[in-house]
Amino acid sequence: MFYTLQKQLEQRQEKNLYRCLKTIYSAAGPRVIYEGREMLMLASNNYLGLANDPRLKEAAISAIKRYGTGSSGSRLTTGNLIIHRQLEEALAQFKSTEDALLFSSGYMANIGTLAALGQKGSVIFSDELNHASIIDGCRLSQAKVKIYRHNDLNHLEALLSENDSCSGRLIVTDGVFSMDGDMAPLPEIAQLAQHYGAMVMVDDAHGTGVLGKKGAGTVEYFGLGEAVDIQVGTLSKALGGEGGFVAGKKVLIDYLRNLARSFIFSTAPSPGVVGAALASLEIVREEPERRTRLYQNARCLRQKLSGTGLKLVSGETQIIAILIGSAATALALSQKLEEHGVFVPAIRPPSVPEGMSRLRVTVMSEHTPADLEWAEEAFQKVSQEVKTKGF
Repeated sequence: MFYTLQKQLEQRQEKNLYRCLKTIYSAAGPRVIYEGREMLMLASNNYLGLANDPRLKEAAISAIKRYGTGSSGSRLTTGNLIIHRQLEEALAQFKSTEDALLFSSGYMANIGTLAALGQKGSVIFSDELNHASIIDGCRLSQAKVKIYRHNDLNHLEALLSENDSCSGRLIVTDGVFSMDGDMAPLPEIAQLAQHYGAMVMVDDAHGTGVLGKKGAGTVEYFGLGEAVDIQVGTLSKALGGEGGFVAGKKVLIDYLRNLARSFIFSTAPSPGVVGAALASLEIVREEPERRTRLYQNARCLRQKLSGTGLKLVSGETQIIAILIGSAATALALSQKLEEHGVFVPAIRPPSVPEGMSRLRVTVMSEHTPADLEWAEEAFQKVSQEVKTKGF
């Protein structure tokens, strides 16, 4: 058995798909300490710079002092603290929905929701580039699963029409796609859903906190309101903490509270995490300038990188994907950038399709003009090395 496991690992190494952990010795921020030196961080999901904000740390400490370090059980047994409910109410207000439900992670929120809703006789329509947690949730469900080509509305409509007689239909999509940085065409998806009597579920992990007038995400950004039935989000990206949630109508939340296995059988999020999230929502509401800085930085860096000769995937969010192709070349470029003091990971299969390996750059509101110039200089040097030496 272990011999087989070792052989599989060796095969991954031969294909440049082997993964190992990189250890950072400082708090999450625009610059970090990695392997004994300061590096420019261009890979973090800490988009608004809140993960090390003193106010979140104080809120976490205060919650721990009052409620302890752990919640002691699942929400349906002994772990339901008053601050869990306070956070759910705050999230529902933030997302402009009737209610919300906390999960231990965004991954758990997706698999729990899809497995609970995807009953026999129903069908789920899923974008081919949806996050792994959506893919796994579809697999755990009892529904038929139909994959539509990425953001292809014609293909989606054809599948909806072909499955018009199914008892329950659900369209699920990322709001902002994590590997490309593009957005789903939610207004058009919502129109198709209304026409064909389907529900819409949006995983807004990378939109929550950064898109929309108050940062509520892609649904607010497009002004869709109740046209989107289910909003999934995380506390672990722009909100600077950890955990996930689902927001929607009270009947949906009550249903998930009773049938979502990843909620029922998981220990409730710890008090410190919940306290920090409550503080984060206040900051997101009161400091819109963070979102302004984030998108100024994103536009600036995208413009700088477009002049390097590297192939950027078109987009307008804080995620900038640089398409490379082979896993070996993506790894080599990542290592070259590391030599220039810039932390950018190589994204390889199965995170992306075969032949679509890339460098995934993410921007933070707290990056300075000097940081962006540092990034441009590093990418220019690496780009020149590609042209002169090849990989």
